[in-house]
Amino acid sequence: MNKKAIVIGASSGIGLEVARLLKQRGWTVGVAARRIERLEDFELSAQIDVTSKDAGERLLELIDRVGGMALYFHASGIGHQNRQMHEDIEMQTVETNGVGFTRMVGTAYRYLAGHGGGHIVVISSIAGTKGLGPAPSYSATKAFQNTYIQSLEQLANAQRLNIRFTDIRPGFVDTELLNDGNRYPLLLDKKRVAMNIVRSIEKHRHIRVIDWRWRVITWLWRCIPRFVWRRLRL
Repeated sequence: MNKKAIVIGASSGIGLEVARLLKQRGWTVGVAARRIERLEDFELSAQIDVTSKDAGERLLELIDRVGGMALYFHASGIGHQNRQMHEDIEMQTVETNGVGFTRMVGTAYRYLAGHGGGHIVVISSIAGTKGLGPAPSYSATKAFQNTYIQSLEQLANAQRLNIRFTDIRPGFVDTELLNDGNRYPLLLDKKRVAMNIVRSIEKHRHIRVIDWRWRVITWLWRCIPRFVWRRLRL
């Protein structure tokens, strides 16, 4: 079995924990992040900013250093509450979670399509379930990610490519991303989330909402009519 993985966004939080777990399970892991100084625990690392136009080329260079790739794990992303609708926050979120996501996942897809297939795993979010007023661009880009992965899965099947996909949708996780002074309910432990993700990878799950409480909540969200949802004060 080709146990070679690339983790993008591995400098902290879920990405770092998943990279460590994969390494413990015998995977050869190449890691990348914008903050290269946080990747000292890994021999195969690279500085990659997903918003840079050469990020795809840098990913391919890292894959070459690792000696191939069977698993691509995308953990790179940003998110902020933006009730005041600051333009810079909205645009940075779209650049990272939309444009950067498309660039990196697209590069991984093309590589796997030309090298016998593999597994693409992304961390999206429960925020893609419904438009959340406090975080407009974050919700929208996470919904985009959900749909993009679904589309690629259909495309791969139509082209008879041996590429699997897993869309990980966690609730609020206790990481640096949420250290913004706001209060978040039902915070999840990042190590437990990472363990759940690795199990989901091993079981080849298509969509995984973490954890059971958030599965119930997102199901309830979907049941709320739009005319009610748009009047909610979150």
